[in-house]
Amino acid sequence: MDLGLKDRVYVVTGGTRGLGLATAHALVADGARVVVSGRDEATARAAALELDRRDGKSAVGLSADNADPATPERLISAARGHFGRFDGILISVGGPPIGLPTDNTDEQWQASFDAIFLGAVRLARAAAHEFGEGDGGGVIGFVLSGSVHEPIHGLTISNALRPGLAGFAKSLAAELGPRGIRVVGLLPARIDTDRVRELDALSGDADEARARNCAGIPLRRYGTPEEFGRTAAFVLSPAASYLTGVMLPVDGGARHGY
Repeated sequence: MDLGLKDRVYVVTGGTRGLGLATAHALVADGARVVVSGRDEATARAAALELDRRDGKSAVGLSADNADPATPERLISAARGHFGRFDGILISVGGPPIGLPTDNTDEQWQASFDAIFLGAVRLARAAAHEFGEGDGGGVIGFVLSGSVHEPIHGLTISNALRPGLAGFAKSLAAELGPRGIRVVGLLPARIDTDRVRELDALSGDADEARARNCAGIPLRRYGTPEEFGRTAAFVLSPAASYLTGVMLPVDGGARHGY
């Protein structure tokens, strides 16, 4: 199936590793162009070089902090400046500090709110404004978490912030739908990333934790970043043109509710 991604241009924050990088690979593989961002400049450049193997014109890497109010304009301007258009954004950010409800400090809460919640809100609002300048549609995607529906032990800050972003995304989808702008959320669970391996190691026996978690997943395994990336590329693509306001679990069936 042709996803209709050829020559479309997407911004992918947190696109230098993990789920963001996997999504950028899937987009580029189907002919899209991407601006990927991460906090470290060298890592962002390396990711762009990795993505650029196809034709040398597919990716640009920028160092950017989602908590910085100047980041949305920088990234969207880079998309237009390098590739001449802007069709969508995937808003992803690394996970917040691990901790129980009584563990995390005020500083950790504030930094996480600025980067994960307010930063995402700013990026989405900036994208919506740009799409309103004559592009005729566009798509805003959020990488959230299975914690939107079920709190994850040891991830209190994520448990608090991700559901709030899902609510914002649903509200935004209703507001922007009449303008042809789509808003989608992706809810990964046990995808085999560095972050998930770190969580497994907290138990003291990472292998046992992984086996226990796999037993609760109907597909009986962790997902791969590539599987997530292909799913994200689809929902961001014109092939998913009637999909908006949905919070899509990417979890191998781990969520048992409808």
